[in-house]
Amino acid sequence: MLQDLKNIVGPPNVIEDEDMARWTHDWTGIYHWRPLAVVRPANTDEVSQVMRLAHETGTPVVPVSGNSGLSGGTRADGAVMLSLDRMNAIREIRAPARIAIVEAGVILSTLHDAADAEGLIFPLTFGARGSAMIGGCLSTNAGGSNVLRYGNTRDLCLGLEVVLPDGRVMDLMSELHKNNSGYDLRHLMLGAEGTLGIITAAVLKLSPKPRAYATAMVAASDLDQALVLLNRLQEATGGAVEAFEYMPRTYIEGHLARFEEAREPFDAPHDVNILLEVGTTAPRDCTPGPDGRIPLTTHLEEVLESMFEDGTLLDAVVAQNETQRAAMWARREAAAEVALTRRPIVVTDIAVPLDKVATFLVGIESRLPALDPGAESISVAHLGDGNVHFTVWPSTDDTSVHEAINEAIEEEVLRLGGSFSAEHGIGTSKLPSMKRRKNPVAIAAMRAIKAALDPKGIMNPGKVLPEPD
Repeated sequence: MLQDLKNIVGPPNVIEDEDMARWTHDWTGIYHWRPLAVVRPANTDEVSQVMRLAHETGTPVVPVSGNSGLSGGTRADGAVMLSLDRMNAIREIRAPARIAIVEAGVILSTLHDAADAEGLIFPLTFGARGSAMIGGCLSTNAGGSNVLRYGNTRDLCLGLEVVLPDGRVMDLMSELHKNNSGYDLRHLMLGAEGTLGIITAAVLKLSPKPRAYATAMVAASDLDQALVLLNRLQEATGGAVEAFEYMPRTYIEGHLARFEEAREPFDAPHDVNILLEVGTTAPRDCTPGPDGRIPLTTHLEEVLESMFEDGTLLDAVVAQNETQRAAMWARREAAAEVALTRRPIVVTDIAVPLDKVATFLVGIESRLPALDPGAESISVAHLGDGNVHFTVWPSTDDTSVHEAINEAIEEEVLRLGGSFSAEHGIGTSKLPSMKRRKNPVAIAAMRAIKAALDPKGIMNPGKVLPEPD
């Protein structure tokens, strides 16, 4: 089979033995595996041929993009890893239609730069944008910091090209905003984590690039008051809030300990720290006045000052230049590095209604001491969409304690009408949660879809769907 693969993609693009080292673990270092080989096709036809061969031989295939996931979604013991890194062309950017047609191996930051050159943005952004690829973003329905204004990756995709497990190519490369022609197979593939097929290309939506940003760190008395601020800002700016990110004191301390160059966000420490950003394309809001100040920034300062006067806010620092803005974002985007500084670790990625974030945090913190008296927690949240990255550092390597912590988190989340998985995907790490918490009828429907499209079970096996009892 390895020779057949070499005949399809060329011998240099079938990686074997010690040359596979960088494909034998994920970014977190938590998951390790040994693939049969790593195959690097150059185009959709080669992906199709590889999948036909895998289908005929019953060989498992695990697609991989930037390999920057956090849920073990690329574990590939004994499987062919199919890397999309050579399929990295931006085929077209059509500014009038505000779309980009790209291959799956395009790195997210590369697309950002290409859109920027046209005065546009692809608004999906997160800390790993310099390595994450579009195929992985689509396959996990990535979220990031701008969901509040622009939505998840699912909301940014108009069309897809997908190679099915038997090698057939499904052309869904629609550029239409309205298309009611039967089942929406595009949405079926988005977020499926490569278990139903391999995304090879996509039509993505672009947005006008804001001509000005107003960015600030603010300290609120509590999370309820932070939501008052968010709602007031949305009303005052016509829904122009791009990001609203929560960092508790424990996170600030963790960030200061991890990075020597890090600085406190305020002169005095606070428990509730929020990074907020507002963007505008309107000339009236971004054209400097006689004093040289940007109206959007002035408007933000006025809103913050009024809330400071009524006691809602305790402190605020508004970025006065791009350097200060970048420093604020660097603090938030280092979250994964801060969380992964210690082992053992329990990483969760949950979502609750916006007004229940504080309730969740209070509830789970009150339960932790009974489960592990020495455990410590650290968290950050996309507060504007209710997504909390809640990480626990247990004091023991006992996996039964880790699982008890996970179950307690799930119980608190589901009690509040939330989800145990928000934006990182299921992979392998959340399979127990799927088995415990996902509606059994929904799981049965998913298994039926998987069996229909991948009857041999070769596409990213052991991910998303728990084994039946």
